[in-house]
Amino acid sequence: MNQLRCSLFASSLLGLLLGSAVGCAPPPKEPPAESAEAKPAEPAAPAPAAEAQPAEATTEAPQQEEPKAAEAKPAEPKAEEPKAAEPKPADPQAAAPASAPAEPAATEKVMLGDPSLTAGIPGEGPLTLEQIKAFFDDPKNNAVLEVSLPLGLDKGAGQIKGLDKNPLTRAKIELGRQLYFDPRLSVDGTVSCASCHHPDEGWGKKTQFGVGVRGQTGNRNSPVSYNRILSDAQFWDGRADSLEAQAVGPIANPIEMANTHEKVVADLQAHEGYRYEFEKVFGKLDIDAVGQAIAAFERSIVTAPSPYDYEEKLKAYEGQDLESLKEDDPDLYAEYEKDKAAADAHPMSESAKNGMKIFFSDKGSCTACHVGPNLSDEKYHNLGVGMQAAEPDLGRFTVTQDEKDKGAFKTPTIRNVATSPPYMHDGSQGTLAEVVEWYDKGGHPNPHLSDKIKPLKLTEQEKKDLVAFMEACTGEFPKIATDRLPQ
Repeated sequence: MNQLRCSLFASSLLGLLLGSAVGCAPPPKEPPAESAEAKPAEPAAPAPAAEAQPAEATTEAPQQEEPKAAEAKPAEPKAEEPKAAEPKPADPQAAAPASAPAEPAATEKVMLGDPSLTAGIPGEGPLTLEQIKAFFDDPKNNAVLEVSLPLGLDKGAGQIKGLDKNPLTRAKIELGRQLYFDPRLSVDGTVSCASCHHPDEGWGKKTQFGVGVRGQTGNRNSPVSYNRILSDAQFWDGRADSLEAQAVGPIANPIEMANTHEKVVADLQAHEGYRYEFEKVFGKLDIDAVGQAIAAFERSIVTAPSPYDYEEKLKAYEGQDLESLKEDDPDLYAEYEKDKAAADAHPMSESAKNGMKIFFSDKGSCTACHVGPNLSDEKYHNLGVGMQAAEPDLGRFTVTQDEKDKGAFKTPTIRNVATSPPYMHDGSQGTLAEVVEWYDKGGHPNPHLSDKIKPLKLTEQEKKDLVAFMEACTGEFPKIATDRLPQ
């Protein structure tokens, strides 16, 4: 049975060696506006991988330069001193009871996707100041979280981004949740991050383009905002170098939230509940802290194991004599029974299993771009989408000014891609079947077409099988409270 244990270990090690990908609004006269990280960038693989949506914040405005949120370091709690430090004079706008950052408790181990992280402060209706204080004063909610990832994503534990500079706590995630769903961050109180990246719409927006204040739209589809913990550069063109920078960009984007960072900070400072929360979590309230809070919440949104993940786990037992295993290693056999029961409870159809073989083979070539735990290489590729236009969106080129990046967009994740149509950076393909057809024909010829794109010559059944496999990459999203906001 040592051979099987080695097989399981090798399987885990292989996962750690694999790679993993995101995107939102473009610059002035530059690419069209993409809604916040809705759909992952276009898969550059020749395989019919659907262009999932990278995580970004609301719509993508005509590329104006969006101020990047500096990754502010969370304020460290003051150590107890023999004599109480003299309190700093209260900010004129901060009439609420001032309080130092909460004393953190010991660290807590938790798996992302745990509903207690994102279900909001217990209770119903708008949050009262009393409820806010009770939650944010609790040392447990200020403990730094040591996170693990669900089955499937767990192979990307070594690829986790951002926690070194912006560690997670339950209080920080809760503050970010409130900001993410609060339309008061927009200039007219009508648009929130969730307007273009809503959990009910696959954390994207089921419109071709994101929709901002006064019904304005950009020219890019809203990328999805889940599994962002495995991605650093954001937006379809990767212009935001971190999730923190991406989180605050749409606030000042004229066709998204159309506000200013200064006004948002002033409004939050004037709100007693928010002011108290920021003081407890960061010891300050500025735009950097706003970006850190929203990014913390977005990093907590991950996909649960899918039928594909359960099926994949069973592969370690292939070729084993199960009767001998039962006799020689009862503990390992018990693990097998548990894994088999999970796969049986989340079955893949035969069509999906055939599609999986195509996806991971040279025939489909999908893994040329859709690789790693999140099924995305986090790179940029030209699939020919939109390149027939007189003035096409040049994507990554607007950031790098490198000729090879013309028309290239970030590879989106295949995980849960079935929940977030339409697809591609311009939302031009409404179904996964259309996406497969695009790859099958080899994209649209243009001088910068990725060398990974080539005609696949699939049969009609093989195309259906590929779609079935992508649908089998769907896992549950964590439970989210969308309406518990400070009154």
